[in-house]
Amino acid sequence: MSGQTTDDVIFRLDDRPSPGAALVGAFQHVTAVFVGIITPPLLIAQALGLELHDSVHIVGMSLAVSGIATFIQCRRIGPIGSGLLSIQGTSFTFLGPIIASGTALIAGGMPATGALGVIFGVCLLGSPIEMILSRFLGHAQKIITPTVTGIVVTLIGLTLIKLGMTTMAGGPAARADGTFGSLRNLGLAGLVLLIIVVLNRSRNPYLRMSSILVGLAAGYAVSVALGLIDFARLGELSFFALPVPLRYGIGFSWSAFLPIVLIYLITAIETIGDLTATSAVSDEPVEGPIYMRRVQGGVLGDGVNSALAAIFNTFPNTTFSQNNGVIQLTGVASRYVGYYIAGLLFLLGLFPVVGGVFQIMPQPVLGGATMIMFGSVAAAGIRIIASHAIDRRAMLIIAISLAMGLGITFVPEALAGLSPFFRNLFQSGIATGGLVAIVLNIVLPE
Repeated sequence: MSGQTTDDVIFRLDDRPSPGAALVGAFQHVTAVFVGIITPPLLIAQALGLELHDSVHIVGMSLAVSGIATFIQCRRIGPIGSGLLSIQGTSFTFLGPIIASGTALIAGGMPATGALGVIFGVCLLGSPIEMILSRFLGHAQKIITPTVTGIVVTLIGLTLIKLGMTTMAGGPAARADGTFGSLRNLGLAGLVLLIIVVLNRSRNPYLRMSSILVGLAAGYAVSVALGLIDFARLGELSFFALPVPLRYGIGFSWSAFLPIVLIYLITAIETIGDLTATSAVSDEPVEGPIYMRRVQGGVLGDGVNSALAAIFNTFPNTTFSQNNGVIQLTGVASRYVGYYIAGLLFLLGLFPVVGGVFQIMPQPVLGGATMIMFGSVAAAGIRIIASHAIDRRAMLIIAISLAMGLGITFVPEALAGLSPFFRNLFQSGIATGGLVAIVLNIVLPE
């Protein structure tokens, strides 16, 4: 069974477009995913208070590793990779647990670079979860049901809203200089948000796909006109930088590990959905042995690529869904275009000025875009929950899981009576809500 009709696909999976056509198609994909790749490392760097050169390095490695990971997914090396035109990028779903763990470590007296080493160590040791899970996808889907997945994805979006609003109002720097929540900051964020909304409602599909990039560019231009951006700071950066493995060392923390493991489980299930959609729009099978081999390879690739990301100082990777829209619009489903996409992303990551330009961007500009992104994550979770019938059992699981997850997020001091180990273990609302959902899904009778 295939997705769309053959007439809709101009270049099929194994077709080889001319270099010119492939490059044009690759640019369209890079435009659609660029902001999504760099936003998580930007937000993590800001939350942890990293120095400019560290922030820029991590953003650059996010792009470079996404390039390598995309090549692995498209090329399929042995059993690793889907072999589809599937783009990999830094995952938003890990954002909340990583920021929570990092800030807790720093509050405990650890330097920011040391906290990075612990985060990368936890992400590296958690990545085999997806590799192992790829061999047992059928069993995993019985435990991590759409209801459980939807609850966790909804909690990810809802728990990030506070971060998005803080960024819109100016972030920690604005708190320090007394401009937090100023009319200028809210106006900048509102402008970016408005442009994204207007372009998203456009009938032009390319404007819709590039709405976030255009919104950020407009906010950036206004910030330059207002004198809010100091380009002199870019002079501190080197022109070219090669990847340096384990630059921040490797550490570990049990309290940070459990939420990361849970998110790896959820992203594996999400990857199945993304790859199924990619198969459908590429007019490839969405059932049968070929389809299952590609999905298993794609989830295995997710795990391998996340391990590579940790080794090269950036955060876990996952398949991006944005490129499915590009495939559908252009009719270009050739995995050879993926090689061009991979090359462009890798090259962009080797030039620190690319990350630097975004790192010096005022936080309200980024906040205007991230509020929509985080709200969209929550909305996607609600849509996953609603994709299946919500009976009394499902309603009970949803109610208790969301209540516990958001309760811990809003009132973390409620765990004060627990031992430090368990207090740190359940400090993430995502981990708490997700575990409650999994346990209730197992123990409550159908």
